[in-house]
Amino acid sequence: MTENNPQDYDVIIIGGGPAGATAAMYAARAGLRVGVLDKGLTTGALGTTSKIANFPGIEAEVGGAELLQTMRKQALGFGAEFINDKAIGTDLTSGTRAVFGNMGVYEARSIIVATGSMGRSNLIKGEAELLGRGVSYCAVCDAAFFKGKDVAVIGKSDEAVDEALYLVRFARTVHFFAPSKEINVDDDALESLKGTANIVMHLGSVVKEINGTAKVEGVRFLDREAGDNEQDIPVEGAFVYLQGGKPITDFLQGQLEISEQGCLQVDRENQTNIPGVYAIGDVICTHVKQAVIAAGDGAIAAIAAEKWLRGKSKARVDWGK
Repeated sequence: MTENNPQDYDVIIIGGGPAGATAAMYAARAGLRVGVLDKGLTTGALGTTSKIANFPGIEAEVGGAELLQTMRKQALGFGAEFINDKAIGTDLTSGTRAVFGNMGVYEARSIIVATGSMGRSNLIKGEAELLGRGVSYCAVCDAAFFKGKDVAVIGKSDEAVDEALYLVRFARTVHFFAPSKEINVDDDALESLKGTANIVMHLGSVVKEINGTAKVEGVRFLDREAGDNEQDIPVEGAFVYLQGGKPITDFLQGQLEISEQGCLQVDRENQTNIPGVYAIGDVICTHVKQAVIAAGDGAIAAIAAEKWLRGKSKARVDWGK
């Protein structure tokens, strides 16, 4: 396949995480020819998650890559094609849209963007090494593993506050670290945070290191209130919510509307400002970052794309017949 000999599909999905894989399954099952451009199982957030115990229908704990592989097998079973390539550009202006990859050009009438968001470059020392061994980015996913234990929440966003308030239902003590004295979050949530007995506030404290060998054993932080002295607190979990997760949209070259936060703007069917072009998963900055919600986004977009491609005013009702 070359730029002069593009490969044609009904739908091209850019990204093969839980949102993209689910969209592929639904679109292929509807009889559409589906191509999924993806860089590999472990390039996204789900693929690097060590344990998942709250995905519907999966009774035992499962690794993120294993769960994603199961989702992809379902999509493959319905005829979807996964292509190991990276999208580096798009042309969304004509009737037949084009996605330019390192390996060639892919054309389709409908495009679904599921590229997720890129991680932070300034990780805390020990964060990457202990990911899945006490370091987590999702309290809803992992809080139950820390019942009766001491944990740290690191961040200054609404998400960090919400996750800390969720963790108090499981953890013995939640140490909340924010690098500044003032945090710009919802007033009611902040009052709840400060008024919860088993939350210890460390405002104006910068976490320098997450300590541990086989698992998280503590955090070292710089206490600006105590003359920039470094201190250690023993914890068994560290939930990190620092800013930096940026939606991956550069390859779209400004063709789709985005918010001030860099998120793609969509309607209730996850359609962008260009008809037949959809966006799903973390690229639309869903407030609750869960694999099951990303999968739901994928189902909605695929059903909408099939409806749009076939010129139907209503989506086909399908209860598994």
